[in-house]
Amino acid sequence: MAKLTDQAIRKLKADPDKRVERHIGDGLYLVIQPSGAKSWAFRYRIDGKSRKLTLGTFNPEAEGQTEEATSTLPALSLAEAKDRASTAAVKVQRGTDPVTEKKRKEAKANKTVSHVLDQFIERYAKPNLRSADQYESTFDRLVKPDIGDYSVYELKRSHVVEMLDDIEDESGPVMADRTLAYVRKAFNWYASRDDEFNSPIVKGMARTKTKDRAGKRVLSDEEIRDVWAGLEQVTEPTCYARYVKSLLLTATRRTESSRMHSIEIDGDLWTIPGERYKTKLDHVVPLTAAAKALIGEKPKGVTGNSWFVFSTTDGAKPFSGFSKAKRDLDAAIAKIRKADGREPMPSWRLHDLRRTARSLMSRARVPTDHAERALGHVIGGVRETYDRYEYLDEKRQAFEALAGLVELILNPPASNVVAMRG
Repeated sequence: MAKLTDQAIRKLKADPDKRVERHIGDGLYLVIQPSGAKSWAFRYRIDGKSRKLTLGTFNPEAEGQTEEATSTLPALSLAEAKDRASTAAVKVQRGTDPVTEKKRKEAKANKTVSHVLDQFIERYAKPNLRSADQYESTFDRLVKPDIGDYSVYELKRSHVVEMLDDIEDESGPVMADRTLAYVRKAFNWYASRDDEFNSPIVKGMARTKTKDRAGKRVLSDEEIRDVWAGLEQVTEPTCYARYVKSLLLTATRRTESSRMHSIEIDGDLWTIPGERYKTKLDHVVPLTAAAKALIGEKPKGVTGNSWFVFSTTDGAKPFSGFSKAKRDLDAAIAKIRKADGREPMPSWRLHDLRRTARSLMSRARVPTDHAERALGHVIGGVRETYDRYEYLDEKRQAFEALAGLVELILNPPASNVVAMRG
C-alpha cells in the first residue's frame, strides 16, 4: 500500500465474503468487516499468549471523541489509532495486559452505588439485621435516586454531602443522619471485600448543627435564565424540564414536586398531603397559569384519572433519576456559559430553586407572612387551629407575583424601555 492516509483508508473496499485485517505496523491492524465497517485493533503477545485489543472504530470526522462522549467505542483517525497502539505497547513492555486492564475498568464502572447497596442488603443486612427492611427502604427512597448510578469507585465526598443536604432539606437532619449511618455501614462492609474501594464518608458529615449549615444559595436572574436555557437542551427524560421549572414556580421541595399526582390536583389547587410533606400538614398550592402549563397532558395508556405528573413510565411511577439528569443539565449550562465567554456557574442544587422563589417573593413585595405560608411554613406553630385553606387568596397572590417576576426575568424588557409602576 502507498502512503497510508485517512483518505486512502476511507476508499478501501470490503470483501463481502470475509473479514480482512491489514497490518499497519507495530501491532496495529485495520479490520474491515464484510459490511464495510472499519475498526482498529492492537495485537500483541504477553506471557506467551496472543492477545487482541480493540481500540475503536475508524472515523476521522469524529476525531477527538471519547468512550464517554459516545457511550460506545471511540471513533479514531489513523494518527489517534497509532497513538493508542503505542500506549498499549508500552504497557505490554511493562508487563501489563491491556485487555485485562480494560476488562477490570469496565467491571469497576459497572459496580455502581446501587449495585453495592443491593449486595449489602442481600449478603449482609437480611441475614444479620432485624432492621434490614429499613435499610432497603431508605436506600431505595433517598440514596439510589441521588447517587445510585455513580460508579462506587468514582463517588466523591461532595456527592454524598449534596445528597445529605437534599435529605436534610426535605426530611430533616435526623433522617439525613440516619441515612448517613446506613450508607456508612454498607460502604464499610464493601470496603472489607474490595482492595481498591475507599469509602468517601468521613467525619464531619453528620447533620448535627443545622443552623450553622443552613443553605444560603439563591440563583441570580442570569442563572435562572441559564437554567431555563439549559433545560431546552436536556431532552431526556422528557418530563425533566417541566419538573425543574415547577420547583421554582411552586416553591416546593424536590420530592414534593416529583411525586405530584393527578388526584392531588383540583382545578387550580394542588394539595400536597401531609404524609409526604415536611410539616406533616396538608399544603395547598394555588397553581398559576405558568405552573398549570407544566402539568402536561394525560399520559397515553392511562384509562382512569390517576397518574404521576412527572414520570418516565407513562405516569405509573414518579420521576426519580435526579442525579444523572442534574449532571446533564449542569453540562448544558456549562456549555452555554463557555460559548458566551462566561465563567462556569457556581455549584447549585435543585433545592436552591425553592430558596430562590422565596427571595423573589420578597423582591415582588409579597408580605413576609404570606410568602412563608406560600412555602408551607407554619406561622407561630399553632397547629391545632390549622385550616388548609386559610390565607388561600393571599397565597394565590404570592404565587402570581412570583410567576410574574419569573416571566420578567426570563423575558426582560429592552434596555430602552422604562418600566412603570402599576
